[in-house]
Formats: sequence, structure tokens, C-alpha cells
Amino acid sequence: MDFGTGQGYLLIGGLILVGAGLLILSLIVNLRVAHSVRDDVRHREKLLEYYRNIFSQLGVILIGIGVSLFIFFFQQNYQDQKRRETELQQVMAKLAARIARGTPVVASLGEFDELLDQGGPYVSPDLGGTNAAVSAQGTELGKQVAEILLVERDVDVQAFEILNLSRDFETSFVVNELDPTLWFNIVRDENEIKYATTQLALDYKDLLDAIGGEPVEVALASPEKGSKIKQEVLDIFYDADLLRQRSRKFLGRACWLFSKGRGFVGLAPADAIEADARSHQEWIDGSKSVLMQSKSGSGDCFKLLHYGQAFN
Repeated sequence: MDFGTGQGYLLIGGLILVGAGLLILSLIVNLRVAHSVRDDVRHREKLLEYYRNIFSQLGVILIGIGVSLFIFFFQQNYQDQKRRETELQQVMAKLAARIARGTPVVASLGEFDELLDQGGPYVSPDLGGTNAAVSAQGTELGKQVAEILLVERDVDVQAFEILNLSRDFETSFVVNELDPTLWFNIVRDENEIKYATTQLALDYKDLLDAIGGEPVEVALASPEKGSKIKQEVLDIFYDADLLRQRSRKFLGRACWLFSKGRGFVGLAPADAIEADARSHQEWIDGSKSVLMQSKSGSGDCFKLLHYGQAFN
């Protein structure tokens, strides 16, 4: 019986009402007993006394059961509410910690922004991207490779593991009350962040293997090596762009949720944040107004993303 939907309380109310009805019926029978005593009808008197006792005993028992159940479930509901309140406070504290720890990690993506957005916002070559990150050849490609190797040392891709919000939700009531679409998107972004960081580590290794220990300029002079290096650079840019898209969307969503306070449970997804945009810049442009209106701490949620200095 689901007491959360009120069905349990209908049962309790029904037991008490039936019990009260039986007690009233026993009083009516008791009046008939009095008439039988007055008329000296012994047989009917004994029979009515029997019915009166049955009705009164059943009535008292049903009322007792109803009252006991009401007290039990009232206490249970109170305890559940207290537990829910405690869990919600813990989830909010963990959410705040995720945002605080994730902000400097996401800020490091600025290193990739400088490479990815040379000559205009990056768009994957598969979608028609033509900016410098995609089209660079020769000397420009050599500069890109040198900068990529510097970024490898400056950006700790393993630090993005901190962007794992589902761990804080999955052991609490929140996972049951959170909008299914929102929950799916949170888990999907976490998986794609994990995928991107794993692939980047492999991409860096493949790039170094393609260079083969030679100076970059020498390696690029070989058509075969130059083609392989170019492909590895494109792979790095693709995975770096995926990492920054999902990381910023993840942090922006977390900040938006936190800005709603305890009422974030059960919120419908914000379309501007959850949109599967064609490019990172398209998502930034679409979500900026919503994130700027959402406050977290002393600033708005868009500032936490550390993006847009060159294009705003």
C-alpha cells in the first residue's frame, strides 16, 4: 500500500469509519436489548447481547488498528521527511563542492580554446570546419604541434574526473525524483568526458609516435609522416573540443541546478543548456543568457565557464 499517494490514509480512514459504524450499531442493538429486557423476551435478549458484544469488540479493534496505523505512518513520514531533508542538504553540499573544484579544472580549457578557435570558432572537419585548427599545413602545422605539446603538460586531463556528479546523486533519493532526461544527460556527459580524456591521452601518445623523436620540422618534411602527424593533430582537436563541450555543459548545468536551491529536485531540463548544438560556440551562444541569469556564489554561472573573451 502506497502511503505516499494517500491510499494508505484512505485505508486508515476506512478502518476508523467502519469501526465507528460498528460501535454505533452496537449502541442501537443495546437499545433493542433494553426493550427485550423490558418485554422479558429472554431468547431475543441473549441473541442481541451477543450481536452487541461482537459489534462493539470489532468496532474497538478496527478503530484501534486504524489509530495505530495512523500513528505509525505519521511517525514514518516524519522520519522520511527528516531523512530526505538531511540527504538534500548533503547533496547540495556535494554539488557546491563539485562546482568549486570543477571550476579551476574547466578554466584550464582556455589552453585548448586558443588552439581550437584560431581563425574562428572550431567546427569539426566532418561538419565543414575550416578554421586554422582544421586547415593549418606546413609551418603553421608545425607551430600547432609545438603548442599542442605544451598544452599537454599544462592541462591535466585526469583532473576532469572531478566532474562526476552522478556519484553524489545515485545513493540518495534525488536519483528517483530528478527528471529522467536530465539524469540521462548528466550520465551521458560524464561518460563522454571520460571518453575524451582517455582518448586524448592516447592521441598524445600517437602524435609522439608519429613524430618519431625527430624535430617536428624534420618529421613534417616527410609526406608520409606529415600526413600522419596532421591526422593525429585533428584527432587531438576533435577530442579536446568534445572535452570542452561536455565539461562546460556539465559545469553550467551543475551551477544552474545549484542556483535553484533545494527546489532543483524535479526541475524540468533547461532546453538552452541541454541542447545538442552543432558546435561548442553554438552551445555557448544558446546557453549564455540562461547561465548569466543563474547565480552561484558571488557571480553568474556563465563566468564559471571561462570562455568567450576572444569572441564577445
